[in-house]
Amino acid sequence: MVRTVTLFILFALSPNKVREATEMVQGTQKSIKIDLNQFKLRLYLKPEVELTLHFDSPSRRFYLSVIGLVVYEMKKRGRITSIPLQKHHKILTLLNQTVGGAAGSSNKERLLPRIYRKWKDALPDLENAPLFKVIGRKKRYDELMDKVYGFSEGEKDSWANLFEYKGSHENVRLRFSIDRLEACLDDVIIIFGEYPELANEVAWEGFIARLEEELEDKSRTEPVNRELKEPESLLLQLRRRMSAIPSRWQWPALFVLFALIVGAAAFAVWKYNLFAPQDEVASVEKMAFPLPDKPSIAVLAFDNMSGDQKLEYIADGITENIITTLSKVHDLFVISRNSSFTYKGKPVKVKQVSEELGVRYVLEGSVQRSGDRLRVMAQLIDAISGKHMWSERYDRDFKEIFELQDELASKVVNSLMVKLIYGEQAKLWQKNRPSNLQFNEKYYEARFYLSQFNKEANIKAKQLFKEAINLEPEYYRPYAGLAHVYFMDVHLGLSKSPRESLREAFKLCKKAITLDETQDFPHSLLGHIYSLGRKFDKAIAEGELAIALNPNSARAYEFLGRTLMYAGRPVEALDLIKKGVRLKPLNLCNQTLGAAYREVGQYEEALTEFKKCIKHTPNNIIAHSQVADIYARTGRYKEARDAWSEVLKIDPKMTAEKILPKRWPYGPEHRERTIATMREAGIK
Repeated sequence: MVRTVTLFILFALSPNKVREATEMVQGTQKSIKIDLNQFKLRLYLKPEVELTLHFDSPSRRFYLSVIGLVVYEMKKRGRITSIPLQKHHKILTLLNQTVGGAAGSSNKERLLPRIYRKWKDALPDLENAPLFKVIGRKKRYDELMDKVYGFSEGEKDSWANLFEYKGSHENVRLRFSIDRLEACLDDVIIIFGEYPELANEVAWEGFIARLEEELEDKSRTEPVNRELKEPESLLLQLRRRMSAIPSRWQWPALFVLFALIVGAAAFAVWKYNLFAPQDEVASVEKMAFPLPDKPSIAVLAFDNMSGDQKLEYIADGITENIITTLSKVHDLFVISRNSSFTYKGKPVKVKQVSEELGVRYVLEGSVQRSGDRLRVMAQLIDAISGKHMWSERYDRDFKEIFELQDELASKVVNSLMVKLIYGEQAKLWQKNRPSNLQFNEKYYEARFYLSQFNKEANIKAKQLFKEAINLEPEYYRPYAGLAHVYFMDVHLGLSKSPRESLREAFKLCKKAITLDETQDFPHSLLGHIYSLGRKFDKAIAEGELAIALNPNSARAYEFLGRTLMYAGRPVEALDLIKKGVRLKPLNLCNQTLGAAYREVGQYEEALTEFKKCIKHTPNNIIAHSQVADIYARTGRYKEARDAWSEVLKIDPKMTAEKILPKRWPYGPEHRERTIATMREAGIK
């Protein structure tokens, strides 16, 4: 409906106005324009880079179309990335048979190798220009050199840097590297058709549709003119049909059509507002937390639709990685896994999620695996308006699982109109993704076991992460996961030598950072390990870097908060821990927050947090002992002894000296003061 109204309004414009609008789109100062009407490519990037390249033969047109295909696919993904050509062989064959006049390759089986060689060797060669012409550039002739175009070194380098290739002649991946010229995807415009609304994705799809139509016509009639014709847009069709009406009736007919369009649109809006289920819309006033001042989202655990509970780890892993990717966007507020997974397996409404977590948007979906194929369905919902922003279905090979996750995260970012800050896009989308099917299975299963936080699961996770490393030794994720396993060995009592386990975790964190320094978790865990050794300067530096890399990581805030608390900076610690709590609001037990309240002297708030933990986990000996400690600090000795009696029911051998485990790196003065206070309350 909106598109129809837009075309109607454009129809009412004079040709001059339409031309002005088109020129405005084409006159952007910083842009790369792929003109598929005239087969020209224009570069306006810097004052010294202003080129118009003419692709004026069948072979040349074919390779400009390949550039257009790569840009179109990058725009679909929302990022500058390598595009595998094998998936697009049908489109490439269509381009070769139409605009390419079969000049792209004389042999269908040799099409990909030929594109690979041209992208690698011929297209970057601006000076010799084998695949295009540069009008207006005079050639110079010297006695001792061949004829060349008179380009500056900057122009030649800028053009050559645009073409990146990977793979082999049969496994071709092409990248149009505009980021090397300090440009972004919005700076690239694909043009096809008369009007500016037909740009980018719409232009490319119209271009392909026109080629398919030409090929179909060719199969019916011969000969066919190989010159590409401009598509007849909906607007031109409307004009043609209006011309068939006698002139005296054209304006009345146009008025009636306009009235019908406006009336239909108004009726649709009225009907939606009248019958929309208002009880399904979230209320800002009822939200448990104030809405953040930026787009806020919760990603619910994707449902496992495979019919096999053993495959639960795949759905969980996809969800967790989407959360991790979105969390790195500074202008998004993303609820942590701990809270969004609280709703897993429950019949919950989007309204409830929004109000309990204090977010506007909710992403939900499902995963189904059959053999080596994966089907993922997802939808993004605006809980306040009740509007479904989009709903998508993806059918992919299981080996493409990481690419699929990035694609989903990218679609969310684009839908919420979040602008990535400089350099952020490069950090978000992983350049190296493992395609080993066995690796993906082992990695996701290992992540699933690690999230269980119990001894048996930790042992399984350790073995699976080691197997994953053997399959992909240059990929950072399994090293970070294995570091977490060794760290958990200490907390779960699995380690025969806690010092050795922490040393192994330290080495694995360092390895993960070496492979990819942009990931926050290895830095965060490394900082926590430093703090356990009372190396607070290094610990704080790593913790601050982790938060800079992932401003939505509740764990990063908590780890750095603990470090500051151990270092004797409790006020700063409390502020950071509160930020972490806001990112995981449904956490029923937050002992770190309770400890931070205790250290700043807010004892009632500390008691509230520790009592929440006791209610949630009645045998939580740490929470019981901290309650006794707080009562002793505030002179309520009888309550302290009563609380300590609960501790002794759980562990009769517990003593005041053990109230602060040695793995907690408080200073000796802090420990001695705590023990003395407990003894004053009559606790030995």
